[in-house]
Amino acid sequence: MEYLAHIDGERKQSIKSHLYGTAKLAGDFAERFGKADWGYCCGMLHDIGKYSHAFQEKIKNNSDKKVDHSTAGAKECFEKGRMYGFMSYCIAGHHSGLPDHGSSSDAGNAPTLEGRKRKQIEDYSAFKSEIKIPEINTTPFDPLKEPDPDFSLSVFIRMLYSCLVDADFLDTENFMKNGETLREAGEDISVLLERLKGYVADWLLNEDTDTVNGRRTEILRHCFESGRRERGIFQLTVPTGGGKTIASLAFALQHAVENHMDRVIYVIPYTSIIEQNAEVFRRILGDQNVLENHYNVDYESSEELKPMQLASENWDKPVVVTTNVQFFESLFANKSSRCRKLHNISNSVIIFDEAQMLPTDYLKPCIAMMEELVGNFRSSIVLCTATQPALTSFFQRKIPVTELCPRVEEQFRFFERVTFKNVGIVSEDGLIEKLKQEDQALCIVNTKKRAQRIYQKMKGEGVFHLSTTMYPKHRRRILEKIRKLVKNGERCILISTSLVEAGVDLDFRAVYRQLAGVDSMIQAAGRCNREGKRDAKDSFAYIFQFEEKEYVPGQQLQIDVSKMLLSGGVDISSLRGIEKYFEALYHFRGESLDKKKIFEEFKKQRYNFAKAAREFKLIEENTLTVFVSREEEAEELLQQIKYQGYTKSSMRKAGQYCVQLYEGDIEKLQGAGMLRPISEDIEDFFELVDKEQYTEEMGLNLGIESGMAVLM
Repeated sequence: MEYLAHIDGERKQSIKSHLYGTAKLAGDFAERFGKADWGYCCGMLHDIGKYSHAFQEKIKNNSDKKVDHSTAGAKECFEKGRMYGFMSYCIAGHHSGLPDHGSSSDAGNAPTLEGRKRKQIEDYSAFKSEIKIPEINTTPFDPLKEPDPDFSLSVFIRMLYSCLVDADFLDTENFMKNGETLREAGEDISVLLERLKGYVADWLLNEDTDTVNGRRTEILRHCFESGRRERGIFQLTVPTGGGKTIASLAFALQHAVENHMDRVIYVIPYTSIIEQNAEVFRRILGDQNVLENHYNVDYESSEELKPMQLASENWDKPVVVTTNVQFFESLFANKSSRCRKLHNISNSVIIFDEAQMLPTDYLKPCIAMMEELVGNFRSSIVLCTATQPALTSFFQRKIPVTELCPRVEEQFRFFERVTFKNVGIVSEDGLIEKLKQEDQALCIVNTKKRAQRIYQKMKGEGVFHLSTTMYPKHRRRILEKIRKLVKNGERCILISTSLVEAGVDLDFRAVYRQLAGVDSMIQAAGRCNREGKRDAKDSFAYIFQFEEKEYVPGQQLQIDVSKMLLSGGVDISSLRGIEKYFEALYHFRGESLDKKKIFEEFKKQRYNFAKAAREFKLIEENTLTVFVSREEEAEELLQQIKYQGYTKSSMRKAGQYCVQLYEGDIEKLQGAGMLRPISEDIEDFFELVDKEQYTEEMGLNLGIESGMAVLM
C-alpha cells in the first residue's frame, strides 16, 4: 500500500519521504546545540499517525474529516519511557501547541499530555513496515550542573519543539511549492564582518582620546578585540554619545565569526530604536541581511520582499532586530507559529539594547531564560546600555560578566554632557514660567493628560506637543519639524511624554524632567547638549515634582526609589548612583520579579506550557486601539477593513494611524459619542467618529468628561 503524507494535484509525497526529510532538517537544527539525535528522532515520529487507514482515506479522497495524527508518535514515546517521554510534548503539540501536562484524572478528550495517553486513536501500526524508531544517544544536560533542572528541561523541550515544527513546515512547504520557496538566508557572517571593517576603517586610524571621535574609536576598537573571546555573558556600558550601536555590532560580528555562530539578534524595547538601528545596519551590511521583526514592519507588500516575509517566520537571516515583547514572549510561547524561530536563537550573539528596560515583572524568568541560552544553547548575551541594571546577583550560574567598554568610569566623565539640578516641587504654572524663559527646551512629564494640559496653557509660536495621543506617522512628521528648528537655532519648546527619551535624536539646550525612574531621567538628560557643543556646566537637566499626586501605571515604585535616592543626596547620574537605584528597585520588588510565578509551572517534570504562555504577557495594561482616518491612505485602509475584511498586511499598515488608550479613556470617548467599533470581527478596535477631537498640534484630545465633550 502507498502511504501518503501530502498531495498536490498529480504530485504526491509519501509519509516515509516526509518523515525522513523532516528528521534530517530537525536533526540539523538541533545539532546547533549538540542534540541532533533528539531532533532526528522527533522528526521521524511526528507524523506516524498518518499511517492509519482513516488518514489515508481522508487524504486520498480530499475529505474534511478530522483524523488525529499527532497522538500516535506521542504514544510511542510514552511506551519507550525514560527520555523519549520528553519528546511526547513536542510530537503531541506539533499542530495544536505544546500542551499542559494535566493530571491522571484527565480523560482522553482533555487537551493535555495526560489526556493524550488515554485517547483512543486509529490503528497506525503500519508505520513499523517502513519506519524504525531512532535511538537517542545523548542526554539533554547534566542535571547536577543546573541550578533549576526542571526549568532547564522545559527550555530544552521548547527548543526541540522549535526544531520539529520548523522542519515540518519547511519540508511540507518545499513539497507543496515544488522547491520554489523564495527563501534567502542572507550572506555569511564573515562577509558582514569584513563589510563592517571596511565601513569603519578610517575611524580606526584615530587614536586621539582627547576628542569625542577618538573616544568612540577607542570603544569600537576594544569591542573588535573583545569579540575574540569565548562565548559568555558580556555588558557594554557606554555613555550617551559613545557610539554603542556600531561598537556593539563590531563585537557581535567579530564574536560570531570567532566562535562559528550563526547570527546576531538585537533585542530592543522601542520600535523607534529598532527602525533607527535597522536602517544603520542595512546601510552597512546590505538590505538582504537584516530582518526587522515587529508589528510596524510590513513584509507582505511586494514579491521582492517575499524572502523577508518568509524569514520573519523563523528568523533565518544573519542579523535580526526585534522587540523585547517578540523575543521573550516567543521563548515562553507554546504555539508553533511563535516557536518556529526559537532554534535559530541558539548559537547566536544576542544584544539586549537599553538593557535597563528588561521587563521587571518577569525579570527572574527572563534572566533564567537568558542563562539557558548561554549555558545550554551556545549563545552569548550582551547587556548594552548607558544605565546598566544591577543583574549580577540574579545570575545563578557561575558565568563571569565581562565589561566591553574600556575605562568605563573615565568614559562617563569624558562624555558628561549635562549638570543635573533637583528643583523640587513646582506647580504647573510655575513650570510654565520657567519654560517661557527658555529658547530651546524639552519638558517631559509622566502622563499624556498632563502633557496635553501644559501644552494647552502654553501653546504659541515655537511650542510643540508630542505623545502617544498622536498616531506614529503623525509623530514622525512633528519630530522632523522639531529637528529642523533645533538645528537652525530657532525657538522650540517641546512638551512630551517619555516616548522621546530613548532612540530619538534630539539636542536641546535644556531638559526639564518630571521625577521618574533614574534610568528614565538619565535617558531624558541625553536629549540635552547631545552633540557636546556646549560646556556641561552650562547645560542643565532639571528634575522636578508636581504638588499633587497622580497615577502613573507601572511606574510608582520607580518614582519612589528615585525620590528616596535624591533625598539622600545620591548623585543619580554616577555609575554607583545608577547601581544603587536598580539594587533598591529590585529589592523592593521582591517576589514580584516573577509576578505570574512562571517557575511554578515547570516542576517535577510536569510542565504547563500552555498555561505559562497565557500568563507570560509583557504588555498587560488593558489598552484598546483607536483608528484615526485623517489622511487619504488611512481613509482607504478604513474602507478596506470595513467592507473587504482585514488582513495581516492591512492591520500592520493601520498601525501607523492608531492610538492606544486605556479602557477608562475609551469609555469616556464612547460616552461622548466620539468612537464606534470598526468591525464585529476585530475586538477592541474603534474608529474616531468626531474628527475634530484630533488636531495636528495635539493629537487625540483626552480632556473628555463622561457623557460630554469639554473644550480645554
